[in-house]
Amino acid sequence: MSNANLLLNVNGIKVIYNHVILVLKGVSLQVREGSIVALLGGNGAGKTTTLRAISNLLEGERGEVTKGAIELRGERIEKLSTAQMVERGVVQVMEGRHCFAHLSIEENLLTGAYTRKDGKAAVATTLEKVYSYFPRLKTRRGSQAAYTSGGEQQMCAIGRALMANPRMVLLDEPSMGLAPQIVAEVFEIVKDLNAREGVTFLLAEQNTGMALRYADYGYILESGRVVLDGEAHALRENEDVKEFYLGTGGASADNPRKSFKDVKSYKRRKRWLA
Repeated sequence: MSNANLLLNVNGIKVIYNHVILVLKGVSLQVREGSIVALLGGNGAGKTTTLRAISNLLEGERGEVTKGAIELRGERIEKLSTAQMVERGVVQVMEGRHCFAHLSIEENLLTGAYTRKDGKAAVATTLEKVYSYFPRLKTRRGSQAAYTSGGEQQMCAIGRALMANPRMVLLDEPSMGLAPQIVAEVFEIVKDLNAREGVTFLLAEQNTGMALRYADYGYILESGRVVLDGEAHALRENEDVKEFYLGTGGASADNPRKSFKDVKSYKRRKRWLA
């Protein structure tokens, strides 16, 4: 990836939980300003840990970065607090949405502006902008979050992040538990926010097909390592990605798709890890 307009540079980070469990084994990635970058891979590959390492949320999970460097616009950020990360324009949307169940949709959104220092009028302007991207939320603005749908809660979680006026959003598993139509709607909004507002997205996603449809660049993680990366359109056409992640690689009645346990598949994956 070119270093032009480099926003985030993660260089060879290792992450250990509880002082003994090695989860990330030298992950490196880059995110350009104004791009959408996807972190792909199965459950347990290290996607969420990578996002938490970047946003400095590991401490609450008894995890730490023990090696490597994370830079935001050339500044080392591993020692910054989460609040300091928000001040620098980096906000994470956690997996599972995590709305405040007892608050209304609008109250949830307004909690995202707690670090703002530009006044109530500016916050109100941002709120209306969020409603323009998420018209469902405006309709449900007075509803208690606990009684809204999973899709509305996901939109609320993203909208709450946008209330902080971020330059980069770390989006963890946005499709989890949502119907395909709602997933497509959420990704369309992400693409729109990227194109119109210039918000950079680094998203962790198990739905490889959907993520590569909307991302500019992708990294595939497996067992705490990046095993493949490239432009999204190239990854969509990669035979390994088609076979192992998109389910479209050369399978037929006479030649069924190989499983990960198949010896030939294992050899192919070993080539990625070499």
